Amino acid sequence: MSTIEEIESAIQSLSHGELAILRNWFERFDAAAWDKQFEQDVVQGKLDSLADEALNDFNEGRSSKL
Repeated sequence: MSTIEEIESAIQSLSHGELAILRNWFERFDAAAWDKQFEQDVVQGKLDSLADEALNDFNEGRSSKL
């Protein structure tokens, strides 16, 4: 049995309350991982082209107020 299968089995055996606790924990865990990846992408310049495109669109009048 793989680790993933063991985790799936353990999750299936949780009570509703335990599942809610796990869900809340995982949401925070996943958000922190996403934030870390986003910060790394910013530092590495992976989003620069998107920012440049947005600024060009704004400067050329190809945007509207929300």
